[in-house]
Amino acid sequence: MKTVVFACVHNAGRSQIAAAFFSDMADESVARAMSAGTQPGDKVHPEVVSAMREVGIDLTGATPRRLTEELARGADLLITMGCGDECPWVPNLEREDWPLEDPKGKPIEQVRRIRDEIRDRVRDLLAARGWARPG
Repeated sequence: MKTVVFACVHNAGRSQIAAAFFSDMADESVARAMSAGTQPGDKVHPEVVSAMREVGIDLTGATPRRLTEELARGADLLITMGCGDECPWVPNLEREDWPLEDPKGKPIEQVRRIRDEIRDRVRDLLAARGWARPG
């Protein structure tokens, strides 16, 4: 089982979107996703919850959590989204950075654009790694 950790600063936007799309599109017998943040917020941003609801994904029960070295060490891949040097460095952990705009406080049209870019990146990652759900 491969584990991907999506990380951003507050774990209330980009990383939550990515992990939700990953869980929705991945073959759960092969890969799973978690999300975390370097400075976790209190809750997922309301504009993110709304934008994800539009595509049939409910994030109302999602809770931001702290990205720890221990959490990252248990992963096969760490995908960072704007946390820069605050994201832990773990030896032998593959790491990618996705430079994505933070959706916090943005108008819904902008949040939709960010959401769709994340969905496309997750789809491409799953296809490239052979982790996509069959069918």
